[in-house]
Order: sequence, then structure tokens, then C-alpha cells
Amino acid sequence: MKIAIGCDHAAFNEKTILIDYIENELSCEILDLGTYSLDSVDYPEYGHLVGQSVANNEADKGIVLCGSGIGISIAANKVPGVRAALCTSKEHAIMSRKHNDANVLALGARFTDMKTIKKIVKAWIDTDFEGGRHLDRREKIEL
Repeated sequence: MKIAIGCDHAAFNEKTILIDYIENELSCEILDLGTYSLDSVDYPEYGHLVGQSVANNEADKGIVLCGSGIGISIAANKVPGVRAALCTSKEHAIMSRKHNDANVLALGARFTDMKTIKKIVKAWIDTDFEGGRHLDRREKIEL
């Protein structure tokens, strides 16, 4: 599985740790779309880049991070075909996949500790979309 990842400066350190975790412990390929330092940047650029990579099938799924996770999730959701979910717990991650088929995971680096972030990411990657009645609902999101 190939996962696009992007963040702003507020989540640069968390993104770096997460890339190592995803590649080495979850055995997924990473497409790192930046940012590449602690220098101040605008989160919408990275939300859009990750969203576009998922929508264009350059990556199977995407992960976006900023300080709160809110702004970058809004930005990613502006890309047609993206269903970004801001998750703060493993349970949120599971439901976002099972019922909503979230294809981008948003995380808040200033509000969620790294141990929890890793649990969220693992659950999100490991959980499949249930389909069924949820497929009709997912299609209504695309209107």
C-alpha cells in the first residue's frame, strides 16, 4: 500500500516519526509531499497535495497533519473524491474506514500524543470499508 503524507511546520516532527513507523513497522510505501522543515508554511498547500495524490491514484490513501488537524482536513476535503476524516482515537479511525471509506486521515499534532497517533494510523490502515448500506451513503457524499 502506498500512502501519501503531508504536513505543515507544526507537525513536521510527528510526520518524520510517522514515516519511519509506517515504512518499518506497517510495511507501507510512503510518498512524502512535505513540508520538509520547521519553517513556517501554509497547511492548505499540503492538504491539497495529499488529496490530489489520492484522487489521482498516485497513492492508495493519504495522511495529513497540522497543529490541530482541522485546517488541513478542510483543505484536503476540497479535492473532489477525497473523504478526509480528522481522528482523535483508534475508534474514530476504525469507524471512518468501516462506514465512511475515509481515504485521507487527518491528525492534530498539538492535540494527540505520538503513542495515540500510531494506534490511530495502524487501525486506520488495517480497517476495510464495509460497503453495503454504507456504500449508498458514501456515494451521497460525492454529490
